[in-house]
Amino acid sequence: MGAWGTGIFDNDTAADFAGAVAESGGVPALEAALDRALAAGDVYLEAPQAEEALAAAEIVARTSQPSAGPDPYTASVDAWIAANHPQVGAALRDKARRAIARVLTEPSELLEVWMESGQYEAWAHAVRDVSSRP
Repeated sequence: MGAWGTGIFDNDTAADFAGAVAESGGVPALEAALDRALAAGDVYLEAPQAEEALAAAEIVARTSQPSAGPDPYTASVDAWIAANHPQVGAALRDKARRAIARVLTEPSELLEVWMESGQYEAWAHAVRDVSSRP
């Protein structure tokens, strides 16, 4: 059974993405995930692309301000950040915020799933937390 919860990394797609970034993807993988979400424009944004974009945005945010506490799904990313001190500039941070906004805008499969789940507010709070960090 896969992971599923209201946190950014509480799903298999995001957790796998975090591991791939830490293993070899680095900053280019973050930018690519954000670009895929933004490229959807007004076209339907599929949940896996949205989950990766949110994970990328959270990793970008973690480079300057970690989230509220340790997360077993992000141990590899946290170690990667500590070891590599990735350079994440203002342009990538802006792209992360725009990708978050896109995920939260129709047509977005992930948005639809959470709106129908009964746990939308908890999920949206986690997403807004990422966007509020520098």
